[in-house]
Amino acid sequence: MVLPHNVTELAHALVNIPSVSGDEHTIAGIVEDELRSYSHLDVVRDGDAVVARTHGDNATRIVLAGHLDTVPIAANVPGTLSGSELWGRGSVDMKAGDAVFLALARELSAPRMEVTYVFYDHEEVAAPLNGLGRIARNHPEWLRGDLAVLGEPTSGAIEGGCNGTLRMRIHTHGVAAHSARPWMGVNAIHGLGEILRRLERYPAQTHTVDGLDFRESLLAVAIEGGKSLNSVPDAATVTVNFRFAPDRSEQAAADYVRSLFSDLPVDFEITDLAPGARPGMDHSELHRLAAILRSHGAPEPTAKLGWTDVARFSSLGIPAVNCGPGDPLLAHADNEACPVGQIERTFQALQEWLA
Repeated sequence: MVLPHNVTELAHALVNIPSVSGDEHTIAGIVEDELRSYSHLDVVRDGDAVVARTHGDNATRIVLAGHLDTVPIAANVPGTLSGSELWGRGSVDMKAGDAVFLALARELSAPRMEVTYVFYDHEEVAAPLNGLGRIARNHPEWLRGDLAVLGEPTSGAIEGGCNGTLRMRIHTHGVAAHSARPWMGVNAIHGLGEILRRLERYPAQTHTVDGLDFRESLLAVAIEGGKSLNSVPDAATVTVNFRFAPDRSEQAAADYVRSLFSDLPVDFEITDLAPGARPGMDHSELHRLAAILRSHGAPEPTAKLGWTDVARFSSLGIPAVNCGPGDPLLAHADNEACPVGQIERTFQALQEWLA
């Protein structure tokens, strides 16, 4: 398949290749063939993840990474390209970003810094399947770099780093009894009341990390309890989700949540814990990129409040930011669509930064 040279038409072509998670083999092959046609790149592949590296002697290396998979199609492939908008599955999350990186790989035969391009599989599914994580485990040397840019949709601005995420089950215990004689038991569901009141009153904190403000959040996301409708429940659970700033370690985040309820007769169970990522916005090259993006109409950098694969780069000691075309609020939506102007401006800004 011959891919178009124009970055927007290239994004359209990628949208038209179905690549729901687990079905990335075709698009990975097309991307690999494209990258192997450029003599200035060394190309390797692991499963359906493709990595291409420039091979000059510049001291600084930038990693540009994007996932090739999408969530399931909802009658929105093939896509449509109008004068101002690219519509279709993956146009926002994140084939427009992939197209920007592919176009840069073609145009930047002699960048002022070395560049590594990473196109990977299985981002939209369970973390153990993630292609970027697989490369980090099997071939960490492929990801070596000084800074990373993940092409997640940010409307063409920088969203630096990301919050970490913790899910914890808080268990209360009671004594079972017949519901006609509740004084004979202890109601574990009622025991959740004080936990919920504290969560409702929780004052969200904001931590400034590398010049960006990360707002934390702590809230109940699920409740379980009771075995039958004529019994006093002897066990109940509330699951809480803590989105914590990247200046907290995983252990510190877990200890902090426990401390909020440590005076209550409860047990704690961690079910999911992923670290945040510092944005590295004190690095001179990210300052330069932010200035170039502003000159192309992008707003000032902000913190990424959700969790993204920038955390995988952070775990390798590589500061990372999110920056790609498309409104993140439209990611996964059936009416997913990306403004053509954002695709072109993001490409132009990154080309100016790296050329």
